[in-house]
Amino acid sequence: MIEPGKREVRFLLISIFLIAVCAITYELLIGALSSYLLGNSVTQFSITIGLFLTFMGVGSWTSRYIKKRLLSAFLNIEMLLGILGGFSLAILYFAYTYTEIYSLVFVLLTAAIGILIGLEIPLITRIIKNYDSIRVTLSNVLSVDYLGGLVASLIFPFILLPYFGLIKTAFLTGIINVAVVIIAQAVFRKKAYSLRRMAVSVLAVIILAAGFIFALRLSILFEKELYRDTIVYARQTPFQKIVITRRRDDLRLYLDGNLQFSTIDEFRYHESLVHPAVLSAAHVENVLVLGGGDGMAIRELLRYPGIKRIVLVDIDKAITDLGLKYKPLAVLNKYALKNKKVQVINTDAFKYLEKRGSLLFDIIIADFPDPNNHTLCKLYSREFFTLVKKRLSRGGAVCDPVFIPLFRKAGFLADKQNTAQRFSTRTSLPRLSAGPGVF
Repeated sequence: MIEPGKREVRFLLISIFLIAVCAITYELLIGALSSYLLGNSVTQFSITIGLFLTFMGVGSWTSRYIKKRLLSAFLNIEMLLGILGGFSLAILYFAYTYTEIYSLVFVLLTAAIGILIGLEIPLITRIIKNYDSIRVTLSNVLSVDYLGGLVASLIFPFILLPYFGLIKTAFLTGIINVAVVIIAQAVFRKKAYSLRRMAVSVLAVIILAAGFIFALRLSILFEKELYRDTIVYARQTPFQKIVITRRRDDLRLYLDGNLQFSTIDEFRYHESLVHPAVLSAAHVENVLVLGGGDGMAIRELLRYPGIKRIVLVDIDKAITDLGLKYKPLAVLNKYALKNKKVQVINTDAFKYLEKRGSLLFDIIIADFPDPNNHTLCKLYSREFFTLVKKRLSRGGAVCDPVFIPLFRKAGFLADKQNTAQRFSTRTSLPRLSAGPGVF
């Protein structure tokens, strides 16, 4: 049988692990939401991490003024942190959607959560040292705390974000924080039990659980204000937030809040993305499409019977699944991803190009979102286009709508005059319109 003192220490160490997981998760949640709403993930995460660390330091410094009833103070802090952290994403969403003071709310909320997190470790260290030496206490507390941070950093991108989304994850994390308080009151019943605290904690868990259950509706409610049309599909993946809206016959795809296409005029973009490149290449049999998991570019490529193989590389399986299985998109791309000529590979485009392979492509089409974060920026770098060049056959062509859209293999520069002449004389495709990528 475990001695009471050892049982209490074990519970406190488990609590440290759980609150460390919660602390890092709040930090990641706020950084991810700010990146989604404001763009530029590097800037948003840098600011979020900097503010968190600063105010955690303030919290740690403030803990010196808590001298009595340390366990009760710790439990009250945990309860408040669970409530505030659980509703943090909903508060920020509301501030962005309905007010003009998102930045102020962001700073104040980050400050409050950071201070509460900063109070935790000093207090719990002082509590545990009553059971063991300060040397052992510090090593145990910091080891468990760092382990919790590692676990949070792993489960957030691979489990919490893709399966629960931002708002639901926030509510779930808040529930864990408050659950620690409820269990602690049972473990330390004789030392820190409070009927009022227990009642508030139970009520908080019930409210947070309701928020968890209705998180999707809450998210859609906020996002309705961000999109002028009706949202018919929304999903958070490990890579991006996917939203599809509809107004009458106009279907629109948004990735991380940025419009990718509208069915009213998407053909202008995809035709000018594909056809000039195809008509400028010496011969076209093997085609590589990087990005473009919605299948629209593939649809245009399949209009050429001479193309024997199309490799589509898109990092997000959720997007290619939409292009394949979501009927409105599948109809729009004319079920292109089901064609036997098409091979779908879900991996990073940069890594795909880095792999050594004997297959060269006559056409390489890059159909990426705008480079609004660090991950996407590498797909517009000199290194990326150097890799593209290595996978291009002689006389082949590359199309990228952001930079010079067509490149000849010889010298890797576009012969604009020759290309424009060949395009104007050889094309007989209907409805071919001017747009990005056309000279």
